[in-house]
Amino acid sequence: MKILVVCLGNICRSPLAEGILKSKLPEGFVIDSAGTISLHEGENPDKRATSIAKKHGIDISKQRSRPITTEDFEYFDRIYCMDLSVLEDVISLAKNDEQRAKVSLFLEEAGIEGNNYEVFDPYWSEMDGFEKVYQLLDDASEAIKIKLTSNS
Repeated sequence: MKILVVCLGNICRSPLAEGILKSKLPEGFVIDSAGTISLHEGENPDKRATSIAKKHGIDISKQRSRPITTEDFEYFDRIYCMDLSVLEDVISLAKNDEQRAKVSLFLEEAGIEGNNYEVFDPYWSEMDGFEKVYQLLDDASEAIKIKLTSNS
């Protein structure tokens, strides 16, 4: 199964989610991340995201930001979005109902309610905001792992 995780700039939330999912899912899963904007294209994840991930034993330092493309809908089986705005932007790129059906909110897929299933963007926060996002993504990734590996 191939999974794409999407946030706004692909430097905070989706790189963390990519790294966490890669650490939890077994071989055979392909995990990548992207953003809905190309502002940070080619950049490493935010240093705070890299630091939080490293603290938890996950290396995301080699990831590079990239924008989502229409080709991603052909390649990936699931596309998980971090918030409603990102979800709307991603769905607007889908060419048909089959592609739209691949798109969902990360927290909704994990069954974690609260704040409209949105993962807040920690970009404007301090390290504690990144830690909270990490913990939320870690919990959600564990739930997604259980869901995906019990169905295969």
